[in-house]
Amino acid sequence: MFNTNQKICVVGLGYVGLPLAVSFGRTIPTIGFDVNVSRIKELKEGNDFTLETTKDEIEAASNLTFTENISDITSANFYIVTVPTPIDSSNQPDLSPLRAASKTISQVINRGDIVVFESTVYPGATEEICIPIIEELSGLKLNKDFYAGYSPERINPGDKNNRLENIVKVTSGSTKESAEFIDATYRKIITAGTHLASSIKVAEAAKVIENTQRDVNIALINELSIIFNKLDINTLDVLEAAGTKWNFLPFRPGLVGGHCIGVDPYYLTFKAQSVGYNPEMILAGRRLNDGMGKYVVSQLIKQMLKKKIHVDGSNILVMGLTFKENCPDIRNTKVTDMINELEEYNINVDVYDPWCNPLDVKKVYGIDLVTQPLVAKYDSIILAVAHDKFLEMSGEQLRDFCKKDHVIYDLKYALPKADSDMSL
Repeated sequence: MFNTNQKICVVGLGYVGLPLAVSFGRTIPTIGFDVNVSRIKELKEGNDFTLETTKDEIEAASNLTFTENISDITSANFYIVTVPTPIDSSNQPDLSPLRAASKTISQVINRGDIVVFESTVYPGATEEICIPIIEELSGLKLNKDFYAGYSPERINPGDKNNRLENIVKVTSGSTKESAEFIDATYRKIITAGTHLASSIKVAEAAKVIENTQRDVNIALINELSIIFNKLDINTLDVLEAAGTKWNFLPFRPGLVGGHCIGVDPYYLTFKAQSVGYNPEMILAGRRLNDGMGKYVVSQLIKQMLKKKIHVDGSNILVMGLTFKENCPDIRNTKVTDMINELEEYNINVDVYDPWCNPLDVKKVYGIDLVTQPLVAKYDSIILAVAHDKFLEMSGEQLRDFCKKDHVIYDLKYALPKADSDMSL
């Protein structure tokens, strides 16, 4: 039924696809496919701008090749789709990359082949969107001519401890036999083991609620931080005290961005609304988290005014632009919400982030990064991302960037209390 002489093709070589291709490519013939020609050129030279894999790791995958040509992937028989699934400006799922990938698969899939989707979607998307495209354009029928599965990605960008191989992998398939075959395929590289879900929809739902759960919990802590601020209580002090209870969950307030937590809940709410249910808690959490950039700026402005710092025309340094610490990922960063809000007050904003590619930041957000903060220039500093390089700076070094009267706002609770003037 299935070709046991496997040749794997990973479609999409970003933060998810490349580590997957490298891992399979150590022992199984694997093709890494991406439509981005410059990305393929980079990978052929052993370089990865995401920093998720090293040159040594890429070169050690002796069975891995890279290509941007569809004709080069017709020999594969096990396709894995790892393209991005973002949201649009109206917070609606943007499935155009997934649709395009499905069309690509339809051009190369043969009888007996398997296609597995890893991109985050709402429950039902694989069977309602992707499979019909493949069937219509290829002329093949699911579970008769080819088989499908869903195995949600769990990549955590920048995390060098929790990596692909040591994170449990959820798997599923369109038939019992294909599900078991897909599960066995992933077990070849996943040392942490796998969990075979009862259906594709279950696997899709499991993925989308993982980050929805985190989003709702962070929203609760963000709301608590707003309340405690009004009560003149230090939020971190409260969380540390409550954290002494064995079952208290250690969430912290902050900006909620990135390609997962700030996006996945909208996939679930979209599907819920399509079947006649309007989610209340999930959307309330989203609204609260999406408003945190504006809230942060309002608090900073109040503190500046208390110190009699003139706001109009002031200079503020934002330290960090990536959506999380110690990685170059700028996708859906909410730091930009804060920057845009600051500029509404006619504030001059310098953004400093040594982890970012300046050309990418300019292209995506229209922001010119500064290569180095200037001494004695800033009326305020916002520590937005807790990069190790920032934390290595002393309080004195940070204040060297500031004018005599200034405010240092630590959004990440990363600095010693004596080195900041306010926290979220």
